[in-house]
Amino acid sequence: MSPDPLAGRRVLVGISGSIAAVKLPLLVSALVQRGASVRCVLTASAARLVSAEALACLSRQPCHLDADQWSPQAARPLHVELAEWAELVLLAPLSATSLGRWVHGLGDTLLASTLLACEAPMLAAAAMNTAMWSSPGVRANWQSLQGWQRVLPIGPSQGLLACDRLGDGRMAEPELLLLALESLALWGWRRDWQGLNLVVSAGPTREALDPARCLTNPSSGRMGVLLAQAARLRGARVELVHGPLQVPAAWLDGLICRAVTTAAELEQALVEAQPRADAIAMAAAVADHRRARPLQQKLSKQELAQELGRGWEPVPDILKGLVDRRPPDQVILGFAAHSGDVLTQALAKWGRKGCDLLFANPIDEPGAGFAAASNRGWLLGPSPGERHELESQSKLALAHRLLSALRQRIRPPADAPPCPPAPAPAPAAADP
Repeated sequence: MSPDPLAGRRVLVGISGSIAAVKLPLLVSALVQRGASVRCVLTASAARLVSAEALACLSRQPCHLDADQWSPQAARPLHVELAEWAELVLLAPLSATSLGRWVHGLGDTLLASTLLACEAPMLAAAAMNTAMWSSPGVRANWQSLQGWQRVLPIGPSQGLLACDRLGDGRMAEPELLLLALESLALWGWRRDWQGLNLVVSAGPTREALDPARCLTNPSSGRMGVLLAQAARLRGARVELVHGPLQVPAAWLDGLICRAVTTAAELEQALVEAQPRADAIAMAAAVADHRRARPLQQKLSKQELAQELGRGWEPVPDILKGLVDRRPPDQVILGFAAHSGDVLTQALAKWGRKGCDLLFANPIDEPGAGFAAASNRGWLLGPSPGERHELESQSKLALAHRLLSALRQRIRPPADAPPCPPAPAPAPAAADP
């Protein structure tokens, strides 16, 4: 299995003055646990909210303050050293003041001057009071940031803020920031899905037998949700139709979600969403059979043994139905989970379904399939007989591979900007 994309990476964490700064120690600790080398920079306001000593202990490296910027003992300016050291930059929380300094090219603090000197990919997570976030000046600054190269902006979500106001301004949760930072390490800041609509299905379906029992499968929904979130980070508008999930709730932020339970509900939701989609990724694990008429009373064990032999019908082929109904230029990616001879079964399934691409993976191997953090398999198509074996890798890395293959099949939208080039690798620098 490939190593964690964050392991061994040099991550600079910039923390500015928002109460959301109190979440950063746990995030820094999580980065270190994943093998990243972390250094922190605190603004003066942030230093009043979170302890520099705590961040130094958690990161195992000094936490830098404005007072550290210039020193007669230092051979080089600290902001230049930090800017060249970083491979990835996380700005969380990004306050209105730090946003304004950055956008307008001001370098009057250690963090501000470091950002101006840094050429590494950056993840910026805004956080502030709702009224501040809505003010024209902040909105103009944030809009300006959207077009910057090397920057992946993550806007705040809605929630209860520290000022007791309910509204936009809440910083993205640490689970999502870790996911976005991993995506930045894998793919960079490029927005090649900008202007496109993607519909993704994820998770299992459940078909009731009686009020106490159902037919389902062990799918956690992880692969489909990561596919959806990766596409959103690459600029897509994403509709996620999902069964019961076992993923962090923060991973759903920014997605247009519709929860379903049964295969019939899944099919109906996909039929409604299909006309809006440039592409569809069918990652849901749909139950193969359902009871024609679910029972209203719980069966005894003896009755259950008799019932399992009758009253079931196959679930309609949802993927084949989407293929048959799709409008011109719509691209569809199917998924196939098999045991045994996966490739032979997948080739036959691809021929039956008629989708453009089909990803097939084993479910009887450790570290692959349902609920695993990693996966491997084969991508079939788009040409007959074309197949690519994808080695074991994190499901987020796999999601990006599949999105790139899917994107190649979609015509560019008329209003989409050209895809910028991949970011240059960060300059090598040894830890001090």
